[in-house]
Formats: sequence, C-alpha cells, structure tokens
Amino acid sequence: MTEKYKIYLSEDIRSRLINDAELFEFTRMDGSVNLNGFLKELIVNYFEQYRKDSEDLLNGLVEDITSVRAIKTVDAAALADKIISTYIRNVPDQSGKKAVITLTVSGASYNVIRIIENNLLQEKSLSGYMKDMFASYLSIPRSRREEIIFRETYDDIRRAISGRKKISLSSTSNEYTFLVEPYFIAASKEEQCNYLLCLDSKSKKTRTFRISRIRNSFVTSDGFEVDEKVYERLNTIAIRSPHTAAPDIHAVIRLTEAGVRKYKLIVKNRPAISKIAGDVYHFDWPEAQLEDYFKRFGEDAVVLRPASLKARLRNYYERALEVYK
Repeated sequence: MTEKYKIYLSEDIRSRLINDAELFEFTRMDGSVNLNGFLKELIVNYFEQYRKDSEDLLNGLVEDITSVRAIKTVDAAALADKIISTYIRNVPDQSGKKAVITLTVSGASYNVIRIIENNLLQEKSLSGYMKDMFASYLSIPRSRREEIIFRETYDDIRRAISGRKKISLSSTSNEYTFLVEPYFIAASKEEQCNYLLCLDSKSKKTRTFRISRIRNSFVTSDGFEVDEKVYERLNTIAIRSPHTAAPDIHAVIRLTEAGVRKYKLIVKNRPAISKIAGDVYHFDWPEAQLEDYFKRFGEDAVVLRPASLKARLRNYYERALEVYK
C-alpha cells in the first residue's frame, strides 16, 4: 500500500531535514537528495521514541499542574497540551517562510502513519503531528540523529562489540567488502558524526568507518580476542580524531598572522598543536588529514617538513595553477 500526504512545514525545518538527508547520503540515481526516502527512515525509526517522549512530557506537566492547585485531571491535560503546543512545539521560524512537502509512504512507514491517524491525532491534523515530530527530531544533537536514522546498523555494531564478533560490511566510500573486528563507536565533535573504530581482519590495519556510510552490515559467527595494543591505539584515536585511523607524522608548518586566524576559525577536523616556536607550529597528526586541512590556507601555511607533506601541497597548488592558466 502506498499513500501520499501533504505536510506543511516552516522553510527552516524543511531546509534542515534536507541537510540531514544530504549529509547521511540519501540520494537518488541521478545524485539528487532523496528527502522522501530519508523521511521514511526517520518516521519508522523515531516514531516510538517521539510518542513516548511526548507522553512523558505531557504526563509530567499534568502531574505538576495538579499538584499545585485543585484542578481536574481533564482540565490539567488540556492546559498541559496547550503549554506544550505554545511554548515547546511552536518554535517560530526566523524567516517566516512556509514550505510544503509531498510525503509518499509505503510498507513500514505507511503502517506508522496509519497508527498515528487512527490513535494519536485527536484535534490535531496529520500534517501538524508530523511537523512536531520533525521539529523534535531536529532538536536532538546530530550525532544522536544519525543513530536514529541508522538504528539497525548501530544495533548490529553494538551487538558485535559486546559479543566480540566480527562484522562484514561495505561502505559508500569504496567498493570493497570488509571483515572487521569492532572495538569502539566514537563521535567526531567537529562533524557531529559517529565512527566505527575497528581492526581489519585481513590486513590487520586499524580502520574507521563513518556509520552513516556503512552498508550491508552483518554480524558473523566468527569471534575475536581483544588485542590490548589495538585497543589502546583505537581508544586514543576515538578520543582525538575518530574520523581517521592512519598513523601520525610529525609536521612543521609556518603560519602567517592570517594563517593563525584561519586556524582558530576553521574547526572542522582541525589538528591539535604539539608545540609553537614563534610562527612555526608543530603537529603530530595523520598526513592525509593535515593535507586536507591546510589546503584551505593557501600562502598562509607553508610546510617546512616532512618533504612528503610539502610535496603533496605543492602538487595540489601546481595542478590548480595549471587549470587556471
């Protein structure tokens, strides 16, 4: 069964939902953002939590109201719902713009919509209920939102970590299938995304996978023993930079005053400073991450060593110069 519904939102909510769908790589064959596919996952994976949280909030307000003064429970419930609608759900859109989306549901998402229509609307429209649910979802930190959307993957990983079982998985970042020994789930503060930190069973290299990019995860029956050295190495990575498991290099980079300002402003995947000597900054960080970070600095960051990182950035700027010529 397939049904279509018109959902009326603020433009701000619509834009933020599209941002999540894009970040979590919900795309169609032509590369465009598949907002409808993303919303179907959101509805299926978030509905029960939203319903429970809404009921807990309403019941808590009713208890607070009735404990303060002699008021009938039915009146307290109505007042509590009014408070929630006015001061919690009804967050004003700064732009004032309105938007409408066509939500096409089928399968599990259709079943959730039918539950909402038959049991939970009362005096509210389906569009109003969905708008409130989407706004509630967006109030949650992005790393937690990722966990909601990819709930099955998270469940697989947690089960494998607790049971010390190997996982077979693929990733949208490459075409290979990996068999890995999972150790940690860690959040990147800058990106607000979560990563699986693990050991590749074949190559014995430490790896990280952004969880929203993991596909076809399967917990195997093969067990593994926790290696303390691997555990310590991945634990350090989890705390510092979970988006990469590559080994560190020691880099020495001269920054201009403008470069120092850029370093303070550009926080995404920013490498930690090991030492400062005048305008010379030392970093102990993976080479590829240093390259990606300092590509944005131009003449305001000059690599003194190692030669390999210096060559990477020089080649990058030389190729750009040829294109502009």
